[in-house]
Amino acid sequence: MNKAIEMVSDEMNITIREFCVAGIPFQTLFAHHWWIGTDSNVKPEELKMRLDEKLKLLNDDYRVERSAALKEIMVTIIPDSVFINYLGSKGKIGGQNKFPRVIKKKNLDEWKHFVSAQTIDA
Repeated sequence: MNKAIEMVSDEMNITIREFCVAGIPFQTLFAHHWWIGTDSNVKPEELKMRLDEKLKLLNDDYRVERSAALKEIMVTIIPDSVFINYLGSKGKIGGQNKFPRVIKKKNLDEWKHFVSAQTIDA
């Protein structure tokens, strides 16, 4: 994941400081929903396509899953500050606290609600 994000940010000449992904049900199978933190001007569809390409290139298992059970990827671009604000709301500001790269079900609804509230207020 980290390498794919690095490759995409270099290729698109953008800065991506934070990101996370969650596996979600999609139709009868699954999808990945990515939240990408950047203050750069970027088209979500272009970033989605490039990220998917890089993940397929770097990870054979991912490439196989994209042709089988993983039917879609979704990308939501949000400001970097949303990640920082979320950690702050949890009392986890500081260098020792890292945002999780994979959001699990127990935190997914809370994260989605937080992002929605932050982006509506922006």
